[in-house]
Amino acid sequence: MIRHGETEWNVKRRFQGRSDIPLNDEGRRLAYVTAEAMADIPLTRVYTSPLKRAYETAMIIKGERDIPVIEDPRIIEIGFGEYEGLCCAKEGYNIPDPAFMNFFEKPEAYKPPKGAESIEGLRERTADFLHEITHNKDMENETILISTHGAALRGLLSNINHLEICDFWRGGVHKNCAVTIVDVNDGRIHIVEEGKTFYS
Repeated sequence: MIRHGETEWNVKRRFQGRSDIPLNDEGRRLAYVTAEAMADIPLTRVYTSPLKRAYETAMIIKGERDIPVIEDPRIIEIGFGEYEGLCCAKEGYNIPDPAFMNFFEKPEAYKPPKGAESIEGLRERTADFLHEITHNKDMENETILISTHGAALRGLLSNINHLEICDFWRGGVHKNCAVTIVDVNDGRIHIVEEGKTFYS
């Protein structure tokens, strides 16, 4: 499982959510470095969020492998509704709701802005995706790449670790192009390594 490469909105600390922001040059560089490190992994299929930043990261990692690439909306990023594009950096902070940072600091108390998705909703759809691919007997001998986003990846991991909402962010947001390796046997998931980066 990989978080997408860097975008300009990552650099500016603007909430991307469902906004379809592409990788920047540095994001592509990180993806190519990661692809080189993963070149010998015998990937058999790719699942990716439909958003450009995750899809392009997936395609760079896939490289010349002739394998299926499946876009799955269940691993798209959490939506921030009317707050997409707003900035959470100290300089330029412009989020009008004083309680919004509960999203990171107290997720069990987070109230999504208008048009946004709840953390519970994110967890439900990522759990559905995870259950489907880990219980599919036709894929039990496959090596699968999942290309997704910061919060969506935490959704997947919180489901694997059976965490309460209050612990949703345990482990933090992964760096761009950080890789997490999981092993699945008989539907049971074991995290082998989490948040590994191949660049300096």
